[in-house]
Amino acid sequence: MELIHFAIPGFILLITAEVVFSAVEKRDLYETKDAASSIAMGLGNVIIGLFTKAVIYLIYSFAYEFRLFTLDATVWWVWIVCFFADDLTYYWFHRCSHEIRYFWASHVVHHSSRRYNLATALRQTWTGNLSGAFLFWIWMPLAGFHPAMIMAMQSISLLYQFWIHTEAIRRLPRPLEFVLNTPSHHRVHHSSEIKYLDRNHGGVLIIWDRLFGTFQPEEERPVYGLTVNIDTYNPLRIATHEWAAIGRDLRRARTWKEAWMYVFGAPGWDVDGNGKTARALRRSLDTSSPSAQNLPLIQK
Repeated sequence: MELIHFAIPGFILLITAEVVFSAVEKRDLYETKDAASSIAMGLGNVIIGLFTKAVIYLIYSFAYEFRLFTLDATVWWVWIVCFFADDLTYYWFHRCSHEIRYFWASHVVHHSSRRYNLATALRQTWTGNLSGAFLFWIWMPLAGFHPAMIMAMQSISLLYQFWIHTEAIRRLPRPLEFVLNTPSHHRVHHSSEIKYLDRNHGGVLIIWDRLFGTFQPEEERPVYGLTVNIDTYNPLRIATHEWAAIGRDLRRARTWKEAWMYVFGAPGWDVDGNGKTARALRRSLDTSSPSAQNLPLIQK
C-alpha cells in the first residue's frame, strides 16, 4: 500500500474542516455536486493506480537494471538528491502537460472545477499513467535511483500538493513564498485568466518557475476553471472529454502535419489560425489595459 492510501483519512478530516470553515466564514468555497465529482475522480484514480502503478514499478525496475550508477538509499544525502531530481522532473512534466495537448488531455481533469478547495486536489486523472506520463521519470532509475525510492518521492510530492488547494490560507511568510509552492502560487496555476495561464508549475518548490521564467505572483483573486468550461459533474465525461475532442479534430485533419499538431501541438491550436493558444494570447495581450487581462481563451 502506498503513502497516499494511508493519507486518505487525513484528506477526509481536512476537507471536513474546510467545509466547516467555509460555512462559518460564509465563504461559499464548496458546491456539493462539484465536490462529489472531485472525490469520485480521486477514487477512480486510486483504483486505476492499483493496477497501473504495479506495471510502472516493473518498467522502472527494468530500466534500473541498466543504471549508470547505484545510489544507496540508506545514505541520507541520496534522498535529498532524489527529492530535487523528482521535483525538477515534476516541473517539466507539469509544464509539458499544459503545453502539449496529448498530456493536457489527462491533466485537464485537475483544472476542470470552478471551485478551489481541498476536494479539488482529489480531482485527479484516470488516464495519466495509461498515456505514459510516468516516462518523464524514466531517467531516474537509469541514473541509479531505486524504483521504490522514486515512487515514494512521487507520493510525497502529491501529498504536499494536497494542502495548497485552499483559499483559507492567504500567504505564508515571504521566505517560504519565495522557495515553496504555496496556496497563493497554486491559486494562480488554477486560474483561467490570460496573465495567469500556464504559470507556477512547481510541485513542492516554486524555484523552478522562477528559474525557467514561468512564475507569476497572485495579484488578485483568480477565476478558476477551464477557459471553456465543460459544465458537467459526470466523472466519466470529466475524465475523457478532451480525448474525445482530440478524436473529433483528428477526423477533420487533412494532412499528417495537421493530425500531429492536433495531438501534440499546444492546447488551442487550430489549422485555420482561429484557435488561441495561451502563448499566442499572451503575446497579443495589451498589458496596459486592465480589462484586457480577463479576456477568455478560446479553445477547441
